[in-house]
Amino acid sequence: MTHHILKATKSTVHLGGFSHLLEPSLTVDSGDTIDVETYTGYYIYDKAPREFLTPEFLDICQNLPPERKIAAGPHLLTGPIYVRDAEPGDVVEVRLEAIAPSLPIGFNAIRSGWGALPHQFTQPALRFITLDLVNQLTEFPVNSGIKIPLKPFFGILGVATPENARSSVPPGNYGGNIDNRELQAGSRIFLPVFVPGALFSIGDGHSAQGDGEVNVTAIETSMNGRIQLKLRKDLHFVTPIADTATDIITMGFAPTLDAALELALQNMIDFLTKFANLSPEDAYVLCSLAVNFHITQVVNSPHKGIHGLLSKAILSSKISL
Repeated sequence: MTHHILKATKSTVHLGGFSHLLEPSLTVDSGDTIDVETYTGYYIYDKAPREFLTPEFLDICQNLPPERKIAAGPHLLTGPIYVRDAEPGDVVEVRLEAIAPSLPIGFNAIRSGWGALPHQFTQPALRFITLDLVNQLTEFPVNSGIKIPLKPFFGILGVATPENARSSVPPGNYGGNIDNRELQAGSRIFLPVFVPGALFSIGDGHSAQGDGEVNVTAIETSMNGRIQLKLRKDLHFVTPIADTATDIITMGFAPTLDAALELALQNMIDFLTKFANLSPEDAYVLCSLAVNFHITQVVNSPHKGIHGLLSKAILSSKISL
């Protein structure tokens, strides 16, 4: 195994989407670990206070090459990372070993026409939010006495597909803009591979987010992390599956919450029939008795997200992934 450091520069990031035509920023072997740097706020950097900006981030915002601008999404992603020997039909296991904000500030933005209540909150609004990185919390609104714990995670964990330019906004079977706050340090996500090398990218750091992410954004934060990428030719998932210290997580992405729930539920039933040796009917009943389904996000048009959590504590034997 080799350990790599992947800094975010104008030659190692890409903007707005995913593409299998992008030149990889790094090539790794299965099992390698990577210290990865990400930035956020490409489209609002000119409105940001000084503490939000670094010379490296300014260089990206002012000098990003045209070939690194993929689609119209707002996200600045680090990568792609090419995993040697990864082929379509394989799975890449992404182990999230460490996640931490790199700056003591983030932002939240309301965008016109977006969010869960676009007809009520019609005016764009941009707020910069100070982060107390020592005590791992933020106060919002300022002087309100309301203290929000920081629980950092990467909103986007995704691989490329055969499309030349796929927007970074909607999540899907490739992962992407999942915005699942359960995927904190210590968790793993398993992503299907669609193109040679997988071409994994990461970004959209969030310091805190509620399920739903209802006003379009969380506390959007430049974020550093340590990840491990493992090639899993023994697994054949066709949609992302995640694993935390306490839960197995299945996901569903669709234009409506009803359809997303059906997919997350079906994915949990499929998981239980394969890994817990249950019949489909018993798995369906178990989901009704013990699986908790949450709204992941409702704002990443055109796909909303639902995730189901199966507590490992109820299982008689450990499910090995």
